Amino acid sequence: MDFIVFCQQDDGLFYNYVDYEKQFTNQNTEVNLEDSNGRAIWALGYVLSATENLPKSLVAKAENCFKNVIRNVADFKSPRAIGFILKGLYYYQENEPKTQYNQLADTLAEELLRVFNISSDKKWEWFEDYLTYANSILPEALFYAWLITKNKKYKDVAETTFDFLLSQYFMKGQIKVISNDGWFHKRNKRTFHGEQPIEVAYTILSLDLFCSVTHKKKYSKQLHTAFSWFLGNNHLKQIMYNPVNGACYDGLEKENININQGAESSLCYLMARLVVEGYPLEVGLKENKSDLSLKMDSASKRGRKIMQEKCIGKSLKIERNVLNS
Repeated sequence: MDFIVFCQQDDGLFYNYVDYEKQFTNQNTEVNLEDSNGRAIWALGYVLSATENLPKSLVAKAENCFKNVIRNVADFKSPRAIGFILKGLYYYQENEPKTQYNQLADTLAEELLRVFNISSDKKWEWFEDYLTYANSILPEALFYAWLITKNKKYKDVAETTFDFLLSQYFMKGQIKVISNDGWFHKRNKRTFHGEQPIEVAYTILSLDLFCSVTHKKKYSKQLHTAFSWFLGNNHLKQIMYNPVNGACYDGLEKENININQGAESSLCYLMARLVVEGYPLEVGLKENKSDLSLKMDSASKRGRKIMQEKCIGKSLKIERNVLNS
């Protein structure tokens, strides 16, 4: 929270780049910071949605930051920034129902509808001519806009675009998110490697929302399939979660795993794990039995058994240690 406060400028918006001497770098004035601001608003809104167990001083900082920034985002154009902001607005109003941001939510959601109407057609029901990063944030944001405003057109487009995205992600019992080695333009051939934990985690968060509200079983099935990516249900049949230290590897490349274990990847795994814990584990295992029927020799089968025991059962203890450390 102190870092977010430090980065907030006089106009309420946030800088994003700070060097080791705690100085803002020139990048802050050279690149578009809308996405960074959107993520900060999402974080602030989430904090303010559950304040009962938080220190009053922290809540006051978050409240002040939120109110100072939210007045200056109505003109944002980045679809993903808009998505993050709508998530933050929804969470904020969960705890502050008397404070309404319906007009702002409408303004931002209408911008998403505008770009959707420009780019979509019968075969490509999406907001842009390409799939890039944090894709699931866009339909998720419209779904939140519907929850805020009760405008059904947001819900309709949210479900249409989310189902389209899932049709591009889930194939042959696995999730295959968009490669960071090259975005998927609708007129080009898609690259199937260079997958990152953050994209899988974002998809799981979105599936959780759609499943919890619509109660459609297909979303819970896909949620478990997506989580199994961390446990080896991917094109390399390699575990992405490290049960020894509770961390997560940074990327699934064409022929190898990026064995760096950065904070972002590990946090994304833990976020995904917290979500999947809310769904019946036995059901998920049954649903994914066929998904996880990988062609392995006896040694691989033994490794799979160990993997499931550690990562589906015993690893929760490790994760709690990581969270408490």
